[in-house]
Amino acid sequence: MADTLKTIKCPACGKDMEKVFIPPAGINLDICTQGCGGIYFDNREFNDFDEKDEDISKIIEKINNKEFIKVDTSAERICPNCGAKMVKNSSSIDNKIEVDECYSCGGKFLDRDELVKIRAEYDTEEQRSEDVLRYMYKTVGQELGELDRQYAKNVAGRSMIQKLFYKIVGD
Repeated sequence: MADTLKTIKCPACGKDMEKVFIPPAGINLDICTQGCGGIYFDNREFNDFDEKDEDISKIIEKINNKEFIKVDTSAERICPNCGAKMVKNSSSIDNKIEVDECYSCGGKFLDRDELVKIRAEYDTEEQRSEDVLRYMYKTVGQELGELDRQYAKNVAGRSMIQKLFYKIVGD
């Protein structure tokens, strides 16, 4: 586990990230207050802030009414915690917001304003999960249905060939 008081560099702009204590969650978040306005969440910290009813007032207080530098949101990011390459994943099935995730240590980096946008996508984690399940059933279900039809067609074809074979050679 990373030293929670160690200053880390922002994966988007390279500036030092500020440790901001969030009392309700009892954790220090890394916020790029002097650069791009991005937020780095250590493993599992993001779950304390992704729903509408969770308090993000301290985060908003740190980034509100500030000028931030623009960064290339499509650029490759390196995890400031462990140094692994971060992977871009969508926050929902709509693919509108990309979150940089570290598969090595579980950290997540959100560019400026992405936290607010992600929180606006769904009211609860249950709604997000239900949406993902519907999408999976729709997508994978169609593919499985097509495979099932192809299999049935092949089995039916094989059955006709077997009948023909037995008719020619006898039982």
